[in-house]
Amino acid sequence: MHGNQLAFTTPVQAPRWKRWLVFSPLARLVFFVLLLIVFSAALTLIPHGPDESPIGKALRGLGFRAVAPLLAYLVLVKLIERRPVRELSLRRLAPDGALGLAAGALLFSAVVGILWLLGSYHVIGSNPGAHWFVAALTVGLGAGIGEEIMFRGVLYRLVEEGLGSWIALLVSALFFGAVHLNNPGATLWAGTAIAIEAGILFGLVYLVTRSLWICMGLHAAWNFVQGTVYGIPVSGTKADGWLVSTPSGPDWLSGGVFGAEASVVALTLSLLVSAALLSVALRRGLIVPPYWRR
Repeated sequence: MHGNQLAFTTPVQAPRWKRWLVFSPLARLVFFVLLLIVFSAALTLIPHGPDESPIGKALRGLGFRAVAPLLAYLVLVKLIERRPVRELSLRRLAPDGALGLAAGALLFSAVVGILWLLGSYHVIGSNPGAHWFVAALTVGLGAGIGEEIMFRGVLYRLVEEGLGSWIALLVSALFFGAVHLNNPGATLWAGTAIAIEAGILFGLVYLVTRSLWICMGLHAAWNFVQGTVYGIPVSGTKADGWLVSTPSGPDWLSGGVFGAEASVVALTLSLLVSAALLSVALRRGLIVPPYWRR
């Protein structure tokens, strides 16, 4: 079971130097970072004018946030690991992507529904002219594709190969929360909440399904529904939503200026879903032990 869970195992015929300098998790992490730098630098060479349209800027941003990590990942898998990219199988794109999108939309809608019942979320107007397409490209697809490749496809997967599922969940979640500390309005609590509710949740989704499409869909829908539908800041980034909303109550309940991701409601619901996923993983024997116990 554990061998089936791991996407890559070091070829038995590989010489010792190659095991350490090419196939080890740390070496492949370094390769990915270097490839990401190369592809990102290449994208800077694409010309653009000073009067670039918002959609043009969003497409360029999509290149840096999603296309560059995706290309770096595909090169890592195809040229270094030399295996099929099962976690991004095109046959699973439609069903897994749709499942992830539906799950993300429903989960965050549940968060907003509870905040509304508690009197912490108020709709004060509507904005039919919201730039939804720009949001779909940036905080939706950009964050959903790029961050899931980096944090689940690379960091979680490579740490799991060496140190097992438990440490991989912890490390990927901590890094995921830490990178959000630079966002507007971020606090230590907000970063911790992101690490637990999203870092752990998305890691468990990958652990159970071994599909990056589901992780990407969940992440993209969570962000898009939060900002563009409900008008709530996305990880501190000001929302341009169809609904114009305002929070009330203490920050631990509403999330404050950071958005509902820093709310105890989002944290609690995500923990409940994570507990259900963990139960599935334990029941199916999907937890990968560290390499010295395999």
